[in-house]
Amino acid sequence: MSVSTFDMPLGPVHVALEEPVYFHLAVEGETVRHVELTSGHVHRGMEALASQRNLVKNVTLTERVCSLCSNSHSFTYCMAVENVLGITIPARARYLRVLAEEIKRVASHLFNTAIQAHIIGFKSLFMHVMEVREVMQDLKETVYGNRMNLAANCIGGVKYDVDRELLDYMRKTVDKIEPQVEQIREIYDTNSMVLARTRGLGLLPKADAVRLGVVGPVARGSGVRIDVRKDSPYAAYGELDFASVVREDCCVHARTMVRLHEIFQSFSLIRQCIERLPQGPLTAPMRQIRTAEACARTEAPRGEVFYYIRTNETDIPARLKWRVPSYMNWEALGVMMRDCKVADVALITNSIDPCVSCTER
Repeated sequence: MSVSTFDMPLGPVHVALEEPVYFHLAVEGETVRHVELTSGHVHRGMEALASQRNLVKNVTLTERVCSLCSNSHSFTYCMAVENVLGITIPARARYLRVLAEEIKRVASHLFNTAIQAHIIGFKSLFMHVMEVREVMQDLKETVYGNRMNLAANCIGGVKYDVDRELLDYMRKTVDKIEPQVEQIREIYDTNSMVLARTRGLGLLPKADAVRLGVVGPVARGSGVRIDVRKDSPYAAYGELDFASVVREDCCVHARTMVRLHEIFQSFSLIRQCIERLPQGPLTAPMRQIRTAEACARTEAPRGEVFYYIRTNETDIPARLKWRVPSYMNWEALGVMMRDCKVADVALITNSIDPCVSCTER
């Protein structure tokens, strides 16, 4: 370390960080030369808690691993349990699961892009995006009774149903906000202030993205075409038409545009689910618990969520383990922040849409 380089702590509690994580920055003037991350400040021991609860109670527990990806965790957990027990869920439940997942994805992506505007200092854009997101929050509250944790999934299917009136309400809501999101997308793609702060910043070359195993919009923003919904279709995704959004610029702006374009793919998936929703039961009956192991994976808003479960003929799992997308994406910050300015650290961090809570579990 040269004489002109000094250590700069950032966090674990800082105005620019949403959750507690510690950055150890080696800084030369205003330029970051090296980054080390230290987490563990909000460790909750959730995998240990899961081994003290039965399979049904763990649906509630896993939904609290993360707020913005909460539905993805209960979704994936239920799939893992269904795989280990050999349960096939009804067709209507498969479509209703996709419906809830894509509604959550829209709200999650809007939140991340809003926070980007907040960090840039574009306060009017921040408020505008959050106002549009609030419409999706109202949709979640109207259909599911909750604004964050939907409590939509259960082992064998879903807990809720929707009638024609609710389906019409969903369709009208999507029709209402789609032009507003289009306006937001145009601002992020053309506004000079946004482009000056995001284009060419936080570069993650495709080779590094593959080497580090990043997932979700972070990977797709670096030209890596991976999407669990396409690569390993689950629920009703194999029966629906949508595209995986990929950008080649490898920067903060590319990751932002991946998320904004994905919102429109989610709108399409919501409409398809509404139009094609089959009739039938919402759940399949439970089956006898056996000694076995299984896994499941889904595409959460932040990327691949992976669950592993092992059972031993009791209703309490012998082992439940999950891997979250933020865990894979954190390491990429060391590449993204190489030779960036101190003022850009928070902006680059936000571009991976990090969740400290789910990373530390």
